[in-house]
Amino acid sequence: MKAVVVQEWTKPSDLSVSQIDPPTVQAGRILIDVKAVACNFADTLIVQGKYQVKPAFPFSPGGEVAGVVKELGEGVTKFAVGDRVMAYVEYGGYAERVNARPEATFPIPGNMSFSHAASIPIVYGTSYVSLVPRGMLAKGETVLVTAAAGGVGLATIQIAKALGARVIALAGGSEKLKVTLDAGADIAIDYRTVRAEHPDDADLGRDPLWVEEVRDATDGRGADVVIENVGGDIFDGCTRCVAWGGRIVVVGFSSGDIPFVKANRIMLKHISLVGVHFGPMAQNAPEELAASFRALMQLYEEGQIRPSIWKELPLEKASEALQALGGRKSWGKIVLTIG
Repeated sequence: MKAVVVQEWTKPSDLSVSQIDPPTVQAGRILIDVKAVACNFADTLIVQGKYQVKPAFPFSPGGEVAGVVKELGEGVTKFAVGDRVMAYVEYGGYAERVNARPEATFPIPGNMSFSHAASIPIVYGTSYVSLVPRGMLAKGETVLVTAAAGGVGLATIQIAKALGARVIALAGGSEKLKVTLDAGADIAIDYRTVRAEHPDDADLGRDPLWVEEVRDATDGRGADVVIENVGGDIFDGCTRCVAWGGRIVVVGFSSGDIPFVKANRIMLKHISLVGVHFGPMAQNAPEELAASFRALMQLYEEGQIRPSIWKELPLEKASEALQALGGRKSWGKIVLTIG
């Protein structure tokens, strides 16, 4: 079968497709004929050995897949051969076949394409869990979304709007700001904007301009819920513009800079700081995960959420896709199609 195979830690630009033996179905797993796989920023890290998951060589990257059930492993009764399914896996998705856990596999509605289905499991699952069970979002609250033009960011905007929230999107550059507004954000703020007369806020001991703009947009209150995908200075700024009693949900560190927080800010602003580690939910919180996907499928069927796909490319162009992700040249999702 065709697969993108990593033999050693390497750059995304060095990836290519190889022919390898297809996997056999594992006990307690579902073997899926993959029709589409969505690319994520984590894929750019895992091939370089910079991700928290470090597979044994050789391996294929890719965590979000959609396809057709090829075979059921011993003990699996949840699906039938021929079912259209989406799934998330630790890795292995950049291939024509992959094994998936039944708890992390979900049926594809009849009106959903494989490309849309591949764009949902990790991105929309992470966004929903961040907003609802972890962020405890209530109708009418204000949500600040960082890296808002990325896959998780755009999914968060759509879900938050569907749940009745007001959304402030934080992104870099006019094109990405427009993408967030098209996705439904009420306000889009460029985090790269600085005061013309004072370009170095840090030296002046002042907050970055975007922090002040978030405060201004909320009449000085700040955001009730912050979905934080970046880390570094962006995370620090979020602690300055979260509302009293607000919740900061830590989703990831796309900047590569894992921040530290001064605990007095947590206390003085009466805020909650919570994390989301979506991958292990299939093992640790399967019922909550299943409920989240039922809610997501209802939102999809009602037309309230739709994956924003920047490009669809063949599997052979996986290297191009990951270079675009790593270079912040894309927005939304990039999907690799197979067959």
